[in-house]
Amino acid sequence: MNKSYLCSEDNSGVKTVSDEDMALINSYSQTKLSADEVFCFSAVLCDNEIDRDFERFGVDAIKELAKLFKGKTAIKNHSMNTEDQSARTYKTEVVTDSNKLNSLGEPYTYLKAYCYMPVIPKNEDLIAEIKAGIKKEVSIGCSVKSSICSVCGKDVRVSPCPHTRGRKYKGRLCYNELCEPTDAYEWSFVAVPAQKNAGVVKHFRPDKEENMKDIFKTISECTDSVTLTVDEAHRIVGEIEKLSLMAKDGEIYRASLEKETVKNFALFMPSLSNDCTESICKALSTEDLKALNSALEGARKTVSAPQTAVLEAKKNTDNSQFRF
Repeated sequence: MNKSYLCSEDNSGVKTVSDEDMALINSYSQTKLSADEVFCFSAVLCDNEIDRDFERFGVDAIKELAKLFKGKTAIKNHSMNTEDQSARTYKTEVVTDSNKLNSLGEPYTYLKAYCYMPVIPKNEDLIAEIKAGIKKEVSIGCSVKSSICSVCGKDVRVSPCPHTRGRKYKGRLCYNELCEPTDAYEWSFVAVPAQKNAGVVKHFRPDKEENMKDIFKTISECTDSVTLTVDEAHRIVGEIEKLSLMAKDGEIYRASLEKETVKNFALFMPSLSNDCTESICKALSTEDLKALNSALEGARKTVSAPQTAVLEAKKNTDNSQFRF
């Protein structure tokens, strides 16, 4: 998001610093600083306009960010290197311009940060670039709790929806409103904020993970393109891998069941050829095949096995059968 800061300076080129400002600045410094030891400027960090990613902060979110950005550092290009720390925010202000409306017809509201840096040799070039308007674009790093679709009202981090940011649905532009900021990390000077990693750096920490059934349902019901986060894509890949392993186990079980059913056919109905019984088995679902095999097993057990009749031995007598 391309955000130009506003810097108010007097004719000498040095921003006028009030005693109140110096008191706030010294609350962050280890030693007491004087007004001539610091260079102060202000920057617009974010506003309530829809950005190039088709996301935006509402006024309530901007007010919360104003609290979170107090005391936060300014760095370069979102670098985590301590050498790239350049300034610190000592005061923030939420400003509403009643004479200007955003693209949604709302009063334009923005977050203004007041920052300072020590006047030391290391910062001379940066101070000169700020004064000359070279270092002008900034972006912020923060976390938000939810991202609400403007079309359906769903939190896309918890319950993904089929709507695509930047597209219109029945004349209504789809964008995500970033709500309930939970943390502010830093803000940075950036050269080209329109690039992929420039603009507002957003991180989401949903309270609960998306249900895979909800994700698959969203994809199956989609009538247009659908956008997935990296986490969602990784979870889908993991689910597919798990299902692939389960499918292999299912194939092994199915083959064993078919073999057993053909065997039972041969025992109970020997007049049927193996080719015929194999065709019957392959045409059935696994559930029906299991039921058929159980029926054959039960029928086979109820058939009495053939037995040779054993005549009862006659008891020895007194040979009266030979008596005349």
